[in-house]
Amino acid sequence: MRTRYLVIAALLLACVACNKDIAVKPVTFDVTSAKNNGTASTTFSTKDTVQFNFTGNPDMITFFSGEPGKNYDYRNRVSATGTPQLQFSTILANGTQSGSLSLLVSSDFKGVATNTIYGVLTRDTATTNANIAAATWSDITSRATLSTGGTTAVASGIIDLSDFLKQGKPVYIAFKYTATAGTIQNKWTISALSVNNVLADGTSYTIANLNAPTTSFTNYGNITYGPGWAVSYDPAKNANKYAWVYTDKTSLVITGATTAALATGPAEAWAIMGPIDLTKVTPDMGVAIKAISATLSSYPYNYTTAGTYNAVFSASNNTNSATSSVVKKVTLTINP
Repeated sequence: MRTRYLVIAALLLACVACNKDIAVKPVTFDVTSAKNNGTASTTFSTKDTVQFNFTGNPDMITFFSGEPGKNYDYRNRVSATGTPQLQFSTILANGTQSGSLSLLVSSDFKGVATNTIYGVLTRDTATTNANIAAATWSDITSRATLSTGGTTAVASGIIDLSDFLKQGKPVYIAFKYTATAGTIQNKWTISALSVNNVLADGTSYTIANLNAPTTSFTNYGNITYGPGWAVSYDPAKNANKYAWVYTDKTSLVITGATTAALATGPAEAWAIMGPIDLTKVTPDMGVAIKAISATLSSYPYNYTTAGTYNAVFSASNNTNSATSSVVKKVTLTINP
């Protein structure tokens, strides 16, 4: 019995030891910059390799070079007011019906409606069409250059969406196809589409394109996602069921009646992208250059574009319950 109690006591002491918080060591860390020959400097050229030299040995070091997409000050930034710009390309084929493609923007569209039936998420087409009909759509077709026929894609030009820029209020962008009965109906192909938030410092962030919402793209090497596309039509306005065909990352295509005999009724179909936050940007990211198991006394880096950069190193020591960290900045001048 006494042995049993001793074993239990030992187990309890072991559990207490396992759960005891381990004190984190304060970070001792500093950084200086030097040329390859060891001369300390903060001025370099694009042909130089900047040698960052470290003192101390923290568990982790993350490096922000200060270049676009790698700015420490913007690591938590998700929005910034710039100039939202839309551009795309079109090809018009088949028929001579005029005004068959419209470019529209709405800030009060309620979105694509869905239902859950037996645990499966499905599109509520009737409600979606009702939402389209109830929304206020601004026609901005005149801002775009559209194809007038042929096989070569025509660039729309840059379409400024600044008048729709309202902080915190998303917009939807739509292509509306309309066709009349009795003659060959147009075919439209839309490609190379993007919406970019262009900031005053010259950086440009893609915030939407032809990608599906589950297909990533990058801004300055950092992964992000767009809102994706939805296509819809109201059978009451499109008896022959001509619909937009969406291909992830590639195109939107709609083909109406290819002969006059097939054009037995009018057609209306929508392709809608959104919601889009026109102030969206992708948070900047640093690069982890040291893990706890490594020792790092220096780090080389090349800047390829002239300018002034704040190179920032975030260093930390970590335990199961605490973190100690310091941030060190070196301001560099990079000449051509």
